Amino acid sequence: MQVQTYSRLGSFGRAAAAGAPSPPPAPQAAAASLQKGGGGGGSGRRTPAKGGSSARGSSSGSAAAAWTGVGCGCAARRAARAVLAALHRRQAVFLFAPLLYVSAMLLYMGSIPLDVVPRIIARPASGSVYRSPQLYARLRADMDADNSTDALATLWRYKGGLWRPCINNATNSFPESNGYIYIEANGGLNQQRTSICNAVAIAGFLNATLVIPNFHFHSIWRDPSKFSDIYDEDHFVKRLQNDVRVVEKVPDFIMERFGHNLSNVFNFKIKAWSPIQYYKDAVLPKLIEERLIRISPFANRLSLDAPPAVQRLRCLANFEALKFSNPIATLSEILVTRMKEKSMASNGKYIAVHLRFEEDMVAFSCCVYDGGDEERKEMNAAREIGWRGKFTKRGRVIRPGIIRMNGKCPLTPLEVGLMLHGMGFSNNTAIFLASGKIYRAEKNMVPLLEMFPLLETKETLASTEELAPFKNFSSRMAAIDYSICVHSDAFVTTQGGNFPHFLMGHRRYLYGGHSRTIKPDKRRLAILFDNPRIGWKSLKRHLLNMRAHSDAKGVEMKRPNESIYTFPCPNCMCRLNRTEHSKPNRTR
Repeated sequence: MQVQTYSRLGSFGRAAAAGAPSPPPAPQAAAASLQKGGGGGGSGRRTPAKGGSSARGSSSGSAAAAWTGVGCGCAARRAARAVLAALHRRQAVFLFAPLLYVSAMLLYMGSIPLDVVPRIIARPASGSVYRSPQLYARLRADMDADNSTDALATLWRYKGGLWRPCINNATNSFPESNGYIYIEANGGLNQQRTSICNAVAIAGFLNATLVIPNFHFHSIWRDPSKFSDIYDEDHFVKRLQNDVRVVEKVPDFIMERFGHNLSNVFNFKIKAWSPIQYYKDAVLPKLIEERLIRISPFANRLSLDAPPAVQRLRCLANFEALKFSNPIATLSEILVTRMKEKSMASNGKYIAVHLRFEEDMVAFSCCVYDGGDEERKEMNAAREIGWRGKFTKRGRVIRPGIIRMNGKCPLTPLEVGLMLHGMGFSNNTAIFLASGKIYRAEKNMVPLLEMFPLLETKETLASTEELAPFKNFSSRMAAIDYSICVHSDAFVTTQGGNFPHFLMGHRRYLYGGHSRTIKPDKRRLAILFDNPRIGWKSLKRHLLNMRAHSDAKGVEMKRPNESIYTFPCPNCMCRLNRTEHSKPNRTR
């Protein structure tokens, strides 16, 4: 008797009408049906039960009736069954589902015009775009109405006077010199100053005689000045006479060994920030052997940290031995007097701002401002002239937005004005601006002068005849700026560099260990000036907090890996006791 077989799709009887395939009967039920059908168990062959064919016919008829009632033909029914069978038997077909979906989407998108598809526009990161002109235009009316505070009178919570200079004079006699050291100081005014002071420290440490340093001519600064053009050479030699031997030139009997040609002298190529022990181990033996050595270049060739005896010589050279030459010092005193006269409304007090917005500085920063294509062409040309190929190397990627967000972009005159006005300085504040030639000054200086009409520079304070001897010498002009800034009531630095670092240290040394300095958080400024929704009151609150943070630092001590020229306490200065502190002293 033939046994009824079951399709994997189930029968299309009542179960199919119910929407689910019929499962095969349980093994016990199948065995019972075999027994009822009289099948012999010995042969193992299944035979259909009685009436089996009529049952199949009845089932097929009911299924056909069900499909016919839905309105589908036999062809549709067979197609549906074939598809369902294929899906169950070969499930790998589902791997093609994503491909079918993508194809359908492409067909759909191809039927829609591109101008109908919405565009996704990403806004630049906060602080990455120069939008200060728009901010100034929007807030100017509120700024003009808010001119009631006087930061010169209310700014300072901390005062100097707790420390005093204490560089002890040496009294020991000199042993015989180990030889002569000749160095070439490269860079601008204050980078050269670093080289001079470090050379004094090394010469004293090695018991050598220092030849007056030679200034290397640089393609950027283009200043052929000699040591005596900028510094008082006689004072320099005399102030160091008990500590370091200094001579104007190498004696002839030494130069004879080298054919009177310095290029024949052994030149040490020393790594930057080398420890003082390296000079003892590597330089001293060669010095004793040759009697004359040359070190070029010499900028930053000595580590910031050194033994106390070496640091003392650095202090002595920087704060005591280096005085500007008589022509520079004389004109500087005249201009300081004029500056105080122009600030009589604030009792002779003025603030000094160091602004680094010269063309070479803007070009080197790779920042983008509001000059468009013309600015881009000018900056590319300036970079190629000053640093040929440095910024166009293959693989180098310049990201102006990231540079601005990191606070590395020079502040524009407009941004300096916004910052100072927000910090509480009124338009009656006298300002001395220390700077080179401002990039596009005829445009960029206008908003700063609108906010602070009592702004002066060395060019406005001095006559053309007075400046003529210094006009074409960048280091001498920088020395005049430096001298006027030293005597200001407060100093504002807008960009890193040697000028503000030396100046802050010099002011600390002169004014009891604490100089009134504003050093803004330029990362924070970039975000504030790029905020299209900020109001004047909110901006001013942020800037007042920034000003208070600068003042709260008080007297700052030198920490490891910091410059003694910026932080003279405690290596160059001593703390006053209560008796000394009660005496009158000049503070800043």
